[in-house]
Amino acid sequence: MRILLTNDDGINAPGLYVLEKIAAQLSDDIWICAPSEEQSGAGHSLTLTRPVRMRQHAERRFSVSGTPTDSVTMALKKILPGPPDLILSGVNRGANLGDDVTYSGTVSAAFEGALAGIRAVALSQVYSKEGVGNDVDFSAAEQWGAKVLRPLLDAPFAPRTLINVNFPPVAGDQVAGIRVVRQGFHDYARGSVVEGTDPRGFPYYWFGLHGIEHTLGSDTDLEAIAGAFVSVTPLQIDLTHQDSLDPLTEIYRT
Repeated sequence: MRILLTNDDGINAPGLYVLEKIAAQLSDDIWICAPSEEQSGAGHSLTLTRPVRMRQHAERRFSVSGTPTDSVTMALKKILPGPPDLILSGVNRGANLGDDVTYSGTVSAAFEGALAGIRAVALSQVYSKEGVGNDVDFSAAEQWGAKVLRPLLDAPFAPRTLINVNFPPVAGDQVAGIRVVRQGFHDYARGSVVEGTDPRGFPYYWFGLHGIEHTLGSDTDLEAIAGAFVSVTPLQIDLTHQDSLDPLTEIYRT
C-alpha cells in the first residue's frame, strides 16, 4: 500500500514525524511532500501567481514552496511513480474542529486527495494551552493514530469525501476511546484581533486564537474532544445546502 504524507505545518514540523511513525505501522511504501514552510490557515488555496519550487530531501521526501494543496498536486503529478492508495495529512499542531475545517490547510490537503479520487484522512492533535510553540504532547496521536486508521483502510468512502480526525489534549493512556461524530461549530463573533505596535511605531494586528466560543452540541467533534475521545468526522466536498434548492427555485420561477 502506497501512502502519501503531507501537512500544513511544514516539512520539519514535529507532527509530520509523528505521522511517519503512524504510517510506518501500516506500510513501508511511504512518500512525503509537504510545504517548505508553515502554511496554517491556507485553506484550499492553490499557488497561481508565482512559480512553485520543489526540493528533494531524501529518496521519498520532498518539500514545495507553496500550500498544502500545491504539495498534494505536485506529489500526484510530478513525484510519485503512481497514485497512492491513501493520503494522510497532519499530524497538525492544534485542533481542526467545527468550522475551522474551512480554514485548515491540513483538511484542505485531504480535500485535494478526495478530489483526485484517493482515500484521504486529515489528522490533528488538539492541545489545551496557547503559546506552547512546538512543545505539544502528541502522545494521543502516536498511540491512537494506527488504531483509528486501520479500520478505515478497507472501509467504503463515498466519492468526494474524506475523514477528519482529531486527537484530544490528553496523554495517550488517558484517551477515552473513539467516537464518530458530526462537525460542530464555533462562535467566531467572540474571537479576538490583537493589536500591537512595531519597533518603528506602526500598528499591526494579529488574529488571536483565543476567545472563540466553543459551542458544544450532541454528538459533535467539539463534544467528543471535551470528553477526551478521538473524534472521527466524515466531510464532503459538495457544500450545496440541499434544503434551500427548492425554495430558491420557487423564488426565481417565472
